[in-house]
Amino acid sequence: MKITDVRTTLLTGPCTNDPFLREARKLRSAAFIEILTDKGLIGIGETYAGYFCPEVVPSIVEFFKPILVGQTVDDIPELWRRMYHCGNFWCRVGLGVIVLNGIEAALWDLKGKLLGQPVHALLGGAKHQRLPCYATGGPSNYPKERLAQKIDHYFSLGFRGLKVGAGSYSPQEGWYMPKEAKEAADFEADKFAFMRSHAGAEAWLMMDAHMGNNHVATWTVDVAIAVAKALEPYKPFFLEEPLHYTDPWGYGELCRATTTPIAGGECLTAAYEWRVFAEQDSFDIGQPDASFTGGLSEFLVVAKMLAARGDRKVATHAWGAGGSMMQNIHAGFAAANTCILEIPPDYAGLHSDVIDGGFVMKDGYTTPPDRPGLGIVLTDEIKRRYPFKLGSGEFNSVPGKILKD
Repeated sequence: MKITDVRTTLLTGPCTNDPFLREARKLRSAAFIEILTDKGLIGIGETYAGYFCPEVVPSIVEFFKPILVGQTVDDIPELWRRMYHCGNFWCRVGLGVIVLNGIEAALWDLKGKLLGQPVHALLGGAKHQRLPCYATGGPSNYPKERLAQKIDHYFSLGFRGLKVGAGSYSPQEGWYMPKEAKEAADFEADKFAFMRSHAGAEAWLMMDAHMGNNHVATWTVDVAIAVAKALEPYKPFFLEEPLHYTDPWGYGELCRATTTPIAGGECLTAAYEWRVFAEQDSFDIGQPDASFTGGLSEFLVVAKMLAARGDRKVATHAWGAGGSMMQNIHAGFAAANTCILEIPPDYAGLHSDVIDGGFVMKDGYTTPPDRPGLGIVLTDEIKRRYPFKLGSGEFNSVPGKILKD
């Protein structure tokens, strides 16, 4: 079986069916990469670049396409190395390797379909019989009564854990993000105390500070330490991204200063960039994304790198569409140190129409997917149902360019 073509499909659809997340974001875009063969099999992968800058993805896929046409899927790591080396000047980290991630995922999907095996089996086999899942909650919807409704909604869907953002958001009041150490520590501790009281002692509760990715404030190390220590009595599963990704040294200082597990890494690409953070012990729990980090194989390199630094754990990041979600589930099961999976809750069509029944959650846990390949589909009907809307990618608003959906 030989590869005959590589193509990109851009789609736009509802961001989510979740009424709480929908308060903050209405649409999502996605970029899927399809690898066609002379036997009629098609491999499908997703790059998370399609959520942010979908318009640039097709050109990068076309750049790599000649390396794949005429090849087989016998040695996917070698094909990845050829593409990575070809783009050496601009692909070692960043956008090039993010798009390469989607191509590599499509290769694994194609090989899994050819052999009749799920992708995690091709990556060395599932290392877990089951893994816990948590609901991505987006912002902390306020007032607190609204936050309690949010928790109840996710638990009604079968989750036993959830993650909410630092600060608060309401359609009436907009975004609030505490900026100073005492202000932030007091606000977040009060919120987490409320969440713990409402959700119960056994719930897996997480907070995402989104530092560097919000337009209101970026915490210093002192503010992050104050918040992390204030959360300690409430036993959070982790505190995510309390610092900007330009400060691996500050992350290391933060980890040493608190018993609250510090998580991060969704913005990091390729083992080359991850190594800088790993060697500073920047995270107790790393969050590689198998649609962004550089590939499913690269995900596993990062997981092993973290495990070698005092047995640090992995919690998958997954906020792309259905391909991204399934790529992260397969990679998460293949990594021995995965502790939890991120799952978009109450998802809309770019998840539910794409995922081919391979994800089932029971009592807050999921088991290894059993469909051949990644367990995703991309039919002509799906492509017609979600036509691409120019400018539907997400970005951080700045003067002159404001995100409105």
